[in-house]
Amino acid sequence: MILLLAAFAVVGLALVAFGARLGRRAFLVGALPMAATAAWVATRLPDVTDGTTRHESVGWVGGLGLAVDLHLDGFATTMTLIVTVVGVAVLLYASRYFAPDARDLGRLAGLLVLFAGSMVGLVLADHVIVLYACWELTSITSFLLIGNRHDQARARAAALHALLVTGAGGLALLGGLVLLGQAAGTYRLEGILAAAPSGTAVTVALVLVLVGACTKSAQYPFHAWLPGAMAAPTPVSAYLHSATMVKAGVFLVARLAPVFATQAPWRPVVLAAGCATLVFGGLRALRQHDLKLLLAFGTVSQLGLMMVLFGAGTPATTTAGWVLLIAHAAFKCTLFMVVGVIDHQSGTRDIRKLPALRDGWRPLELVALLALVSMAGIPLGAGFVAKELSYEALDEATFLGHEVVLVAAIVGSMLTVAYATRFYTGAFAGPRRRAAGEPAPLPGETHRDPSPTTELSDPTLPIEPVDPVVVVKPRAHALTNTTAEVAVVDPDPAPPAPSFVAPAAALALVGVVLGVVPGLGDKLATVSLEDFRGSVPAVHLAVWHGFGAPLLYSALTLAGGFAIWAADRRVRPRLAWASKVPSGAEVYLAALRALGIVSTRVTGFVQNGSLPVYAGVIAATAAALPVAALLAGWDWPGWPRLGPKREAPVVIVLLTAALGAALVRKRFSAAIFLGVVGYAMAGLFVLSGAPDLALTQAAVETLSTVVFVLVLRNLPERFERQSTPGRRIGRLLIAAGVAAAVFVLALTSAGVRLGNPVSEEMVDRAVPDGHGRNVVNVILVDFRGFDTAAEITVLTVASIGAVALARAGRRRRDGEPVPAANTEEVRRLVFVDVSVRVVFHAVLMLSLWLLFAGHNQPGGGFVGGLLAGSAIALRYVAGGIDEVRGRARFRPWTVLGTGLLLSSSTVAAPLLFGGAVLESAVASLDLPLVGEVDVNSALAFDVGVYLVVIGMVLMAFEAFGEEPKEVAPR
Repeated sequence: MILLLAAFAVVGLALVAFGARLGRRAFLVGALPMAATAAWVATRLPDVTDGTTRHESVGWVGGLGLAVDLHLDGFATTMTLIVTVVGVAVLLYASRYFAPDARDLGRLAGLLVLFAGSMVGLVLADHVIVLYACWELTSITSFLLIGNRHDQARARAAALHALLVTGAGGLALLGGLVLLGQAAGTYRLEGILAAAPSGTAVTVALVLVLVGACTKSAQYPFHAWLPGAMAAPTPVSAYLHSATMVKAGVFLVARLAPVFATQAPWRPVVLAAGCATLVFGGLRALRQHDLKLLLAFGTVSQLGLMMVLFGAGTPATTTAGWVLLIAHAAFKCTLFMVVGVIDHQSGTRDIRKLPALRDGWRPLELVALLALVSMAGIPLGAGFVAKELSYEALDEATFLGHEVVLVAAIVGSMLTVAYATRFYTGAFAGPRRRAAGEPAPLPGETHRDPSPTTELSDPTLPIEPVDPVVVVKPRAHALTNTTAEVAVVDPDPAPPAPSFVAPAAALALVGVVLGVVPGLGDKLATVSLEDFRGSVPAVHLAVWHGFGAPLLYSALTLAGGFAIWAADRRVRPRLAWASKVPSGAEVYLAALRALGIVSTRVTGFVQNGSLPVYAGVIAATAAALPVAALLAGWDWPGWPRLGPKREAPVVIVLLTAALGAALVRKRFSAAIFLGVVGYAMAGLFVLSGAPDLALTQAAVETLSTVVFVLVLRNLPERFERQSTPGRRIGRLLIAAGVAAAVFVLALTSAGVRLGNPVSEEMVDRAVPDGHGRNVVNVILVDFRGFDTAAEITVLTVASIGAVALARAGRRRRDGEPVPAANTEEVRRLVFVDVSVRVVFHAVLMLSLWLLFAGHNQPGGGFVGGLLAGSAIALRYVAGGIDEVRGRARFRPWTVLGTGLLLSSSTVAAPLLFGGAVLESAVASLDLPLVGEVDVNSALAFDVGVYLVVIGMVLMAFEAFGEEPKEVAPR
């Protein structure tokens, strides 16, 4: 399972980075890991249905109990098959949906693969932290996929809406999972379910978990992001927002309900949210003219029913939810594909504008009809089996309020029948009647609301506005990634090719097979209920359950649904009146506006733009809090023994330079004094026997001084004195207080050591565990490799941010670049050029020596990268930014990203071989002329650090290296 997840990551990232040349074939490549996973799971089906659960575990951080724990049981098998089988169908469909010359198809295919891998990891996770990590990855990839048309404001707004809602829910989920794991004493999901904890903390945890689940599965009142997500291309909507991602919350509820459903907050919260979502989502679906929006609100409604069935937490309702989970993935994904085909060929999906679809469209119409039969719960569709089971389960349930839930399920199912009929008549039957010139339109076909629907007018919802102007266009139209302000409709669209319809037809047949022979899923359904701990009899799925209350309810549902559709002209004005109630999108916008107002006022008060005030508050707080805790139980440890007298001259230089930096009036002089302070610290490290630290400190100070000079060119020459004498006295008091606090804390901490320093253990373990004699480097790339990985990630983000801010600062407010002032070209000195060329290569070779020798001698990737950065600085001194750009063979961000990718790959690579994260491997090589050489895998990690540091230096010159420009008069 670990290898399968790695395959998703590798293929997905490769397609994002290099898939542009493949065009539509990128989708076929992306289907490979999904097909491989589906095949692998299918081969394990006999073992799973026999009750065998497959486990895999890889250590992550043993001291914290973190591990990549995966398990494949019945329910995980079901969800994995849904994710992968539907994923293959969607990617095959996408390879025909997009035009051959459409842009960014490799990126889109890669993101779909990465999303699929995240979703597979989520359903296989047996550790709640792994589950949460995959949960957030699905949110991030969904954000990128919804905003795929990033040049459109509505797509960006919809993507941000989805990310804010699901991200906020993810934070709530994290808090709930942590509380639940702490209460249970384990973060293993199987352990939590085996001995479910209780108490106040668990009650809070369950509420937080349910908030996360409701935001992910678009439950009221968090539902509004899902209709807005229809900004994504139709293949994305078909995959993420009908079959997979929106079911993540349902999946989590299904996992926890067997043991937590009887605890106080669970059923009231889940059933209330699910029933409201079921009914209101169905009502909103009836108002839509856009077929894609109709399906979106239908998905919201169906998710509400699934939340009710799984959240009720009884074996019978869970069985019904299991069938509905599969049926919904088949029929809803099929219908989204059908809408995509219609939109692709005709240029519109507005049922008021659709042209008549002639005889060549009959296969697509049949596919849609099969899916609609299943969605409406008509016999011989999988949806009918699920509906019968849900009616029976809710009718026979014993929990409080099950009658109300049953009524809500019947009403919601009526609405499903009504909007399923509206879909068919609007997409197929209605346009044919209009083309035939029949005067009597079908119900709901041409009626217009007195006011436009929110979904078609709200700027946060990225569906094209319905414009009354219809423009005739040529037949050979193929809608891809473009959005027109005016609907462009082909009056006689060409029928779709069979290969375009085939993926939708395959999924529709899945619904038919499960509707006609539902017994095929008996064994898998039975083992999917294993969390009920043996209290579940074997499941027997059947089309006919005999005469009884469920059949009566089904008949009532069909009759009521067709009646609602037939009374469309009377129903729709009442639904339009309901639009006066604020919609979810309007509530979201109001919340954003309120947040903006509050944040502006708070920021205006606490962020007044004074750097001295910020520094004073932070420094005073950082000093006062530890000192307050120290005074509560302080025992003076006595004065420490003075160090060697040889350090006195260096200390005097250090203190003098520090005092000079505080007193001088020129910025450049202050930068020089700070550099002297840094070099004095490097001298102290040398005298203390720490050559690695001395090398690093000296290299850092060299580059810091260069960057200081680059930045200072754009600032005034002198510091400005704007403070009053009273404020200066206050700053002196804060500075003196911080100095005294640091001095006292340092003395106290050194005198109250309770055990042996951890450094002793690191020295002892450096060679046997880290395979290196340079303890400092072993700590950086092995013992504390997580810290180093996090630090280079921060460096990467900070470097990108610095360049972005610098470029933004070099532009006028209207977005135009600031023109350069009339400056003469600086003459290059031959002596400097020649010297730099010689020294440059010598310094660069020294940096490489420090890199490769650093594991056993002073050096390493960080100090080697800093030294290479110093060589780049020499190039800058000789010829300016053009010299640096001309000599660099790669873009700065390419070097930066390559280094981060190499280090990250080295961190995760041991997982592929059954090892722990960051586990080192050593190989002995017998090289000619050199002899036997030990090669440590940590070297690859160190090379990544080396490249990140070089990339950071290049980015610094990119941000600040250009000559200062004066703004020309406009």
